[in-house]
Amino acid sequence: MELKVINEKGVASANLVASDQVFGRGYNEDLVHQLVVAYQANARAANSKQKGRSEIAKSTRKPFAQKGTGRARAGMASSPLWRGGGKIFPNTGEENYTHKVNRKMYRAGVAAIFSKLVSEDRLVVVEELKVDAPKTKMFVEKIKGMGLGAERVLIITDDLDENLYLSSRNLPNVLVLEAAQADPVSLIRFPRVVLTRGAVAKIEEMFA
Repeated sequence: MELKVINEKGVASANLVASDQVFGRGYNEDLVHQLVVAYQANARAANSKQKGRSEIAKSTRKPFAQKGTGRARAGMASSPLWRGGGKIFPNTGEENYTHKVNRKMYRAGVAAIFSKLVSEDRLVVVEELKVDAPKTKMFVEKIKGMGLGAERVLIITDDLDENLYLSSRNLPNVLVLEAAQADPVSLIRFPRVVLTRGAVAKIEEMFA
């Protein structure tokens, strides 16, 4: 598998031989879907707490007589059927939403995503991507020169440069990550993914 390497002007300057196991495998939609669902579920916090009928601060006295009122019988005002009553099967705040994904499945799923990006011509490789100072304007000019300024871009580097991070963090359409931080949701969410040559080597080491 050969990946296109572009220069600072966005012109293809060379080809990089990459692992077929990571960038040239078949796309498994079911596996990728399972991977994305598990990743989002594992990031979910169980911070919703509701009250059951035993926790509602209402009197346990019978609200009105059983018969003669014409209304449906009621035992207490904390009934889940009443406004302000307790919830049926309430959230406790201790729910466990985690999904288990085996390491082999995770590697295969991420490799399938990278392969899909290559087949759709959404992935490009650059020799390196650095800015001389933490200036957003300088960073914008660099990615525009590569022909990437009009798109939402995910940039993955082998080693996150501080100037690169600081100059890109105010841009809502750009995300800069190290190779070890690349996640399936970000890889799918961005229309264009840019890898440095060093990042390609690290990704092959992690997922091959």
